[in-house]
Amino acid sequence: MPGKRITDHQVHKYKQHRNQHSQVAAAAKVGISERSARRIEKAQSLPSQRPRRSWRTREDPLSAVWDSEVVPLLQTDARLNAVTLLEELQRRYPGQWDTSVLRTLQRRMRLWRAQFGLEREVYFAQEHPPGRQGISDFTVADELHVEIGGVMFAHRLYQFALAYSGWRHVTVIDSGESFMALSTGLQAALWALGGVPEEHRTDSLSAAFNNLAEQESLTKRYADLCGHYGLRATRCNPGQSNENGSIESRNNSLKTALDQALRLRASRRFDTRADYEVFVHTIVQRMNTRALKLLATERTMLKPLPVRRTAEFEEIPARVSKYAIFTLKGVLYSVPSQLIGHRLMVRQYAQHVEGWLGGQCVVSLPRARPGEGQRVGRSIDYRHLVGALKRKPGAFARWVLRDAAFPRAVYRQTWERLSAQRPEREACKTMVGLLVLAADGHESQLAQELQQLVELDQLPDLDALTQLLAPPKEDVPQVVVTLPPLAIYDVLYEAAP
Repeated sequence: MPGKRITDHQVHKYKQHRNQHSQVAAAAKVGISERSARRIEKAQSLPSQRPRRSWRTREDPLSAVWDSEVVPLLQTDARLNAVTLLEELQRRYPGQWDTSVLRTLQRRMRLWRAQFGLEREVYFAQEHPPGRQGISDFTVADELHVEIGGVMFAHRLYQFALAYSGWRHVTVIDSGESFMALSTGLQAALWALGGVPEEHRTDSLSAAFNNLAEQESLTKRYADLCGHYGLRATRCNPGQSNENGSIESRNNSLKTALDQALRLRASRRFDTRADYEVFVHTIVQRMNTRALKLLATERTMLKPLPVRRTAEFEEIPARVSKYAIFTLKGVLYSVPSQLIGHRLMVRQYAQHVEGWLGGQCVVSLPRARPGEGQRVGRSIDYRHLVGALKRKPGAFARWVLRDAAFPRAVYRQTWERLSAQRPEREACKTMVGLLVLAADGHESQLAQELQQLVELDQLPDLDALTQLLAPPKEDVPQVVVTLPPLAIYDVLYEAAP
């Protein structure tokens, strides 16, 4: 290859092949030219034993300006690149240099930087004793293009790994890098592992560290969490992801493994989130089989778990308004009307919220978040309010939360068609009746019927649909039993022989 020196190894291999092949064939087998082969056969020593050439084969095109022009510019700012310097020389000396000298300039700059350039960052390989360090990080998984129920699932993966053995645990997170997500993922990993390492290392997570404070310190909740498990919390320097490289590389390998498994599955669609979480857990378990031997050694060095987990929720008081609504961190949640006026203690978990009253859990709801372009999120369950709507159907037309109450898109389409083609009062009564029918346990079947009516461009008939899905129970017929007189038994006795 041009530009590469012939090595002693190539010479030895050439001579071995030369015993059986021609000069051309032997040269081709070791990757040298026929001309080089002739020089090898004439030479009396190996390449490493011959002095290297110290003279130039052609005149240096930059000799006139290197010390006077180029070096002062590099001393001013060593990060200037060769293209910038060549363009500057071309402006100072028009027509003297073209782009053919760029490679020469790059070689000379590289040699100058090696002698006089800035100090470069040095990486120090680390040894990880068993049981000492656990590392964790969040990674965005949108590039996996996973769909849940036909909708693109925007989510993150929280990964915890042991630095020594490489054992890992992954939690699917559909929120940001919050403390609740961190707490849920970390505790799930520790209890699945069955022990606690000495140290937990993260990057500059705002969920764990107060990055805006002058004295960067652990947040109180994160400090309490680590104290509960006896973990020593450490972090890498802000902006230095290489210091947490053990988990960064595992994030890449995890997403690669998931992507390959999805390709093998030939589909990225899942019916429910639980199905997707089972899929992720299966792939992670397969990856963990490679670490079983080292994990057996590391488990003996782990500290025992505490008696129980610490709280995985945040408690926030909220009062239920007269609209059967309470607000929690920018999201409106509906509740049964019986809770109007009560002050709930709401426990917000990573995936759901619970309303507690008098020491009892009175309502449990899936956690909601504001959508794109929304200042306030809405989680309205029509089942909570359908009883009140049945008594006041006319309120449905201009109900502020109406659009958030439709359980499926086809119900919204049905309302739009009803409101456009029927009088408002009739449209409201029909739509509320359909919601009542759906709340009685026929939501899925009714959605199929409504979809067929939309495709046929027909409006729903509430009575017909009620008769189809929830026919009224027929009255039990009254059966009259007539008892025979007892005297008939005397006749039977007389007839008997």
